[in-house]
Amino acid sequence: MTFLSTVKAVALSAALAVSVALPAAHADEQYFPLQSYRVGPYAAGGTGFFGGFIDYLNLINIRDGGVNGVKLTWDECETQYEVERGVECYERQKSRAGAAGWNPLSVGIAYAMIDRITADKVPLITVNHGRTDSTDGRVFPYVFPLLLNPYSETSGIVNYIAAKEGGIDKLKGKKIVVLYHGSPYGKETIPIYELLAQKYGFTVQQIEVPHPGNEQQSQWLTIRRAKPDFVVLRGWGVMNPVALKTAVKVGYPVDHIIGNVWSNSEEDVIPAGDAAKGYTAITTQASGNTYPVVQEIVKTVYGAGKGNLEDKSRIGSVYHNLGIVNGILNVEAIRIAQEKFGHRTLTGDEVRWGFEHLKLDPAKVEALGAKDLFHSINVSWDNHEGEGYVTFQQWDGKKWNVVSDWIAPDWALLRPIIEKSSEAYAAEKGIKLRTAADADAVAATN
Repeated sequence: MTFLSTVKAVALSAALAVSVALPAAHADEQYFPLQSYRVGPYAAGGTGFFGGFIDYLNLINIRDGGVNGVKLTWDECETQYEVERGVECYERQKSRAGAAGWNPLSVGIAYAMIDRITADKVPLITVNHGRTDSTDGRVFPYVFPLLLNPYSETSGIVNYIAAKEGGIDKLKGKKIVVLYHGSPYGKETIPIYELLAQKYGFTVQQIEVPHPGNEQQSQWLTIRRAKPDFVVLRGWGVMNPVALKTAVKVGYPVDHIIGNVWSNSEEDVIPAGDAAKGYTAITTQASGNTYPVVQEIVKTVYGAGKGNLEDKSRIGSVYHNLGIVNGILNVEAIRIAQEKFGHRTLTGDEVRWGFEHLKLDPAKVEALGAKDLFHSINVSWDNHEGEGYVTFQQWDGKKWNVVSDWIAPDWALLRPIIEKSSEAYAAEKGIKLRTAADADAVAATN
C-alpha cells in the first residue's frame, strides 16, 4: 500500500465505527472518546493524527500496564470532519463514565462543544488549533489549545518572515497575502494579520478558498496580479497540494509560500510532486521516525501487531508524530493529576486540574523519549496554550528539513488581545472570571 492510499483504504472498516451501547468504565480504566475522521476530504489528517494518538495509548498500555496501573481505553466515532456528526458523537460517547478528555481535531466541532464540555466538566483539547481566546483559562476552564493557538502561529510566521528579510523593521512596505480555508478555522486569524500589518507596516490581503479547496485558479490569478513578497498558506486537506500546484502554474515562487501548522504534512506536499520543492511550513513537532518514543512504538506496538497505521511508511510523518505528541500531553496530564488525586480513574475535572499543571521542560521531554520531537510546554490555570515553541521545516522533494531554531511567538504582544476577546465573551455569556483559588477547587464527579 502506498504512503497516501491509507487515506482511503484504512478508513472504511474502522472509521465508520460509531459507538453504540457503550459499557460502563471499570474502576481501573481511563476512557478517551475519539471523534475521529478516517473518510472524507480531510482523512489524511484524521488517519495520521488519530493513528499516532492510539499508537501512543497502546504503548503506555503494553509497555507500562497503563498509567500507574490504570488502563487507557478508547473508541472511535466517525465525524467525517462534520460539525453535526461531531456533536452526535459527543452526545453518544459522553454516556460512558471515566472520560479523560475530548480531542476532536476540528475547530468547528470544538466550537460546538464548548458549552457542552463546560457543563459536563471534561477537558476539550484543541492542540495547535481552536478558539484563540480559549487560551485564557480564567474564562474557558475546560478548553486547552495546547502548544500553539492561531494567534501565536500567526506571530511565529510573521517573525520568521521578518528574520528572512533581515529584521522586524524590514517588514515595512512588504506585501503579504494570506490564502485561507473557508471555515471557522481558516477565518480565525483574519484580525490578527490585520493587527500585525498595522503594527509592522506591511500590507496584507486575505483571500478565501471555499471548502474543500479543489478550485483555486481565480485566487492565484489574483495573487499573481498582486505580486506579494510572501504568501501564507492557511489551508487544510486537499486545498494544500492544489495551492502549490496552482502557484507553480501561475508562476508564483513556491519558496515564498509559508504554510501554517495545518499545511505542513507529507500529505500536503507529496501529491503536489515537484511543485512542492522549496516550500516551507511552521510546525510544533518535527517529522521523522528516529526519535526514541517513535522507535519504541515501532518495536513495542507494531512489533505486537497492534499498530494503528496499515501503511507503515507513515510512521513518523507529521500527522502521526502530532498524534504521538498529543498522546504524551494527555497521558502526562493524567499522570500529574493522579499524583494529587490518587492512582485511579479520574473525573474530568481532576484531569482538567492535571492539564492546568502540565509542565514538561526540555529535560522531561527528553526523558519521555521526545527530545527534538517537540520543545516543551508550560500550562497554567490561566494560560491554556502553555508557551509552546515552534520551528520551520522545508520540503526538499523527499523529506522535511528543519530550517530554523525553536522560536517563541510574541506572547507579551498577544496576551492583552486574547484577554480583551475572552473578557468580552465572558461579559456576553455572564461568566465570572476564575481565580487561582477557583481553579484549584475540583469537582468530585463529572
